[in-house]
Amino acid sequence: MSTQASMAQRILLAQETRKRFLAEAGRAMVELGVVARQRLTELMNEAAPSRDMQNRRDAWTLYQSCQTGWVEGTLTAWQAALKAPAAASKRASDGDLELVGTDVVEDKIMASRLVLSVMENVSAELNDLRVRIKLLEGAQDLQDHDIFRPEVLLLLMIEQWSLAGMPREAWPLVNEVASTLLTQRINQAYANANALLIRQGVLPTIELKDRVRRIPSAAPRSGPSPMPSPASGRGAPEGGASRRAAQAGSDTGGGSERGHVSGGAPSGHARSQSAGFFGSASEETRMLTSSTPLARARSRAQGVLGQLKRLLLGSGAGDFEATHYEPPSPALAAAIAMRSQPAGVYSGAGTVLDEDSPAAVVRVAGELRRTTTDLKNKAETKSEKAIIEIVALMFQAILQEERIPPSIRVWFARLQMPVLRLALAEPDFFSTLTHPARELIDRMGSCVMGFDASGISGSALETEIKRVVQVIEQYPETGRRVYQLVYDEFQKFLAKFLTGRASTQKAVSVAQQVEQKETLTIQYTIEMRNMLKDMPVRDEIREFLFKVWAEVLAVAAVRKGPQHADTLAFKKTATDLLWAASAKPNRNDRARVIADLPQLLQKLRAGMTLLGVAPSEQQRHIQTVSDTLADAFLSKTQAIGSEQIAAMAEHLAHLENFVTDDGLGDLPLDAHSIEMMLGIDASAMDVVTDGGSQPSAAMLAWAQELQVGAWFSLDHNGQLAQVQFAWRSDRKHLHLFASTTGHCYLMQTGRLAAYLQAGLLLPQEEETLTVRATRDALGKLEANPERLLG
Repeated sequence: MSTQASMAQRILLAQETRKRFLAEAGRAMVELGVVARQRLTELMNEAAPSRDMQNRRDAWTLYQSCQTGWVEGTLTAWQAALKAPAAASKRASDGDLELVGTDVVEDKIMASRLVLSVMENVSAELNDLRVRIKLLEGAQDLQDHDIFRPEVLLLLMIEQWSLAGMPREAWPLVNEVASTLLTQRINQAYANANALLIRQGVLPTIELKDRVRRIPSAAPRSGPSPMPSPASGRGAPEGGASRRAAQAGSDTGGGSERGHVSGGAPSGHARSQSAGFFGSASEETRMLTSSTPLARARSRAQGVLGQLKRLLLGSGAGDFEATHYEPPSPALAAAIAMRSQPAGVYSGAGTVLDEDSPAAVVRVAGELRRTTTDLKNKAETKSEKAIIEIVALMFQAILQEERIPPSIRVWFARLQMPVLRLALAEPDFFSTLTHPARELIDRMGSCVMGFDASGISGSALETEIKRVVQVIEQYPETGRRVYQLVYDEFQKFLAKFLTGRASTQKAVSVAQQVEQKETLTIQYTIEMRNMLKDMPVRDEIREFLFKVWAEVLAVAAVRKGPQHADTLAFKKTATDLLWAASAKPNRNDRARVIADLPQLLQKLRAGMTLLGVAPSEQQRHIQTVSDTLADAFLSKTQAIGSEQIAAMAEHLAHLENFVTDDGLGDLPLDAHSIEMMLGIDASAMDVVTDGGSQPSAAMLAWAQELQVGAWFSLDHNGQLAQVQFAWRSDRKHLHLFASTTGHCYLMQTGRLAAYLQAGLLLPQEEETLTVRATRDALGKLEANPERLLG
């Protein structure tokens, strides 16, 4: 058969594989349409704030008419992308020269989140399929708009959601079920596509040289390699793909943010040597996943783990595959069990000896290195040796982290053997950021960054970390379960520990009451607006009720309780004022107003005094009310029915039932206003109300994603302080930072985002502890690759 005919057959096979893949994806899409309807129906029956319930009802109602259009529109868009990828690519290229609409950006952000969750579980099958399709088509990589790419498939689906008439705000309601279903179905579709190609003799076995190729010293050959025979399982194409891989990998794995990579080959021996450890990444996908600084950090971290996984797969260990883990050999398992604690560092009772000094860290590091060498000698496979070395280098990097007190580093070192046992048994330890073992080490590491040896020695935090390590040592055979258990326990401990100081407890109490008061003020105002919208009430009275009396009710509810007699009296005052301000043509009504007026004005003054309103300002409000009552006496105002007044009184009495979490924005906070409103001394805390600029949406999202316990450098009014994120309010509107001296800083979300944007609040670690340790290990192996199996 001629080369030209052979090439045509390969392209036809690749296209047929895409058609079958898309057929399976289409069936999944039809299933998703039904599952999404079921999820929206379930949400209708779940308790939620009134605003959320209304949004759910709206989404459910609209979906009844939009479901068919969404499903059919997605299937049509997928088929169009399959038939005309070149046109799609050209359209995207042309779009680079135009302003991108907000709706387009929002679609891409929604799709990027879905892609991230799906990619974590389909990457193995997709990578194999990518290699086989590249071989068939003689290409360096899949085209940017290839329907095999999850970002292409899912972005088209998200676009059709909006085009079908569904609001983008409704997508989060079904995102979780969509992620779960699509992950399963797409992964199976990739697996079936690989099985089809294997039956056709396309790379039955994918070896290291098929996955990763070195940069050629001469210009690559044009055209594809010969089709492999079913028996050989060989024949990866040569070419410039490794150049692209090295460039993309240097961006993803290097930790720095860059623009579009150039087309030239990387220079230098080190870059050439490392080309095999880096994978290609779509520039579009990288843009999608960078909506917030934290998202970009996660993307870079996932790139580091991707390097690590490819390194292990390419270590020459033919028996090492992420989906085919084997238990460690008996000799190695026995050796790990014997070395659960480094020799010479611990006493027989398990207590660390001389653990507070840097010398102890050096001794532990030496013992662990010797243990690693011994374990590698007992390992029977290359994959075992590679895993032992990687874990050892990670913990070596943790031991060298000088920002962690020496005693804590020594306790972290005791986790090397349990983590090694785990890494030998569970494949996703090396491939996911959310493995409980990683999350536990990262969380404990981030919390101790701000302490020196004297500050942490003997503390409750040190005691808890020791307890966590000892529990893991006691139950090494339980795998990830023990890590998840102690991680959840550590999270609960942390919430109490960070607010345990008297000064912090007081600050938290103040902040909680401030948020409760402001939330009630806003919601009381909203509810009173709703109650008065159909009542003939003078504008002056409306303004007084909305701007003054709603806050009086809120402060009274916070200080004394919503059902306290004084609070209920203030609620009744609102209805008394409304009744008095309506027309009084009846002599009996006028006589009643005259009799009740002194008490009404006294209640109004008492309420304003509770707020700390100045006497002159109180008199202005009283005069306005008095003028309105005088007009009512002469029937110059409109009458309000007694039924309306009674209904409002009943509603006000139980106003808290209608309060939701919506509507709280930046508040006019300062220490003086807090003391006036709540009668609480706020001198031990700075209320941060100045500095920064109008924050972007990405910065607001970042502010909500910060983890309690993390350390930051705060520049407030020219004073630098090292602070720990100690508390976030239930409604996530207020955030408290505490310094090592006990002084606290209270920020609202908008101000926190502004400080992050201006660089006035800087995180002390850009990467988590295990990601930094992994990057450090990769750097050592890049410089000395022989040590991986040596």
